Amino acid sequence: MIFELPGIILFTENYAECVAFYRDALGLPDVFSKPGLTALNFGGAYLMIETGGVGGAGQKSVGENPTILRFNVRDVGEAASTLRRQGVAVEINHFDWGVVGCFCDPDGNRCELKDHSANFHALTR
Repeated sequence: MIFELPGIILFTENYAECVAFYRDALGLPDVFSKPGLTALNFGGAYLMIETGGVGGAGQKSVGENPTILRFNVRDVGEAASTLRRQGVAVEINHFDWGVVGCFCDPDGNRCELKDHSANFHALTR
């Protein structure tokens, strides 16, 4: 089976705020939009944001949302600073396998910045 274009569909309660967050704060380019549905370029895949989800007051638990949207970057600290200047709270954590910057979207879905220098591709060999 060959997949032509992988994607993720994210159902949101705070649709307009989530679209603005992913498009404007994170800089994901528009692919297309219609009422209640927006698709953004997600690094060779798409992130489709739709209405109909349930937001959280803070970060959702793993039971409420068992996924993390990860954004690999060259420099987690620099990317975190950029997000912080836009009012996004980012917590940086260091592990033996790399550095991540944890933050949430307006619905409480967890996202992470990840240092791309970590040898991720070695895992796929």
